[in-house]
This record gives sequence, C-alpha cells and structure tokens, in this order.
Amino acid sequence: MTHAPALLFQPSKPRSRMLRVAKRWAMMAGGVFVILLGILIAPLPGPGGIPVIAVGLMLILKSSFWAKRQFIRAQYARPKWVYPFRRLMRKKPEFAPVFWQQALRAEKVVLKRPRRRLIRARKGLRRHFRKMFR
Repeated sequence: MTHAPALLFQPSKPRSRMLRVAKRWAMMAGGVFVILLGILIAPLPGPGGIPVIAVGLMLILKSSFWAKRQFIRAQYARPKWVYPFRRLMRKKPEFAPVFWQQALRAEKVVLKRPRRRLIRARKGLRRHFRKMFR
C-alpha cells in the first residue's frame, strides 16, 4: 500500500525520459565542443590537442548509441588501437600506465631500435632509486 504524499513526489515517466534525452544531447554537444577545442589546440607545440580530442571522443562515446556501435566495430578490427581508450574509460582509469605505453609505441614507430631512449631511461631510474632506498 502506498501513501498519497509519496505519489506526489514521484517524477513522471515522460519528464524523466526527456531529461535523459536532454542530458545525452548535452553530453554529445559538449563532446563535439571539446573535439573542436582540441583541433584548435593541435597546432601548438606539444601533444596538447590529442588528449583533448580523446576526451571529447569519450564524451560522445558515453552518450551516443551510434558511436558505441562504431567503437565495438573498431574494437574487433583494431584491438590494439582501441585498448587504450577502453582502459581510460573504466571507472578507475590508470592514466600513467596508458600514457607510458602509448609513449613507448610512438617511440617504436618513430625511432629505430638503437636510438630508443625511454626504456633505457626507465631502467636507469629504477636502478638509481633502488640504490637510494637500500
């Protein structure tokens, strides 16, 4: 048995549906805005535009069914490319390992094996800190 005052405060179903749809469209519009911002930032020195564009794409992905379908298709076609985005979209994302892994991949594409420095630098830092804390 329900009480009459409890019925007065329940949101109506069409209204809550409209709010969900409005929220979804607002997130998509925000994602498009962030992507455009990233494109404007991209010519500046440094990698500033790429992470901003990725955040915009994630906003769109969270709010668009069409984008989710495309993301799943991309996941089957190119799992190594999509995996970092999946890791960043978890509830508790691990930013540092994802960016480190992407830096290693970028270094691998750009530089030949003898000129790669990131792995050696990480191993040198690890040795240095082990000596310091012994």
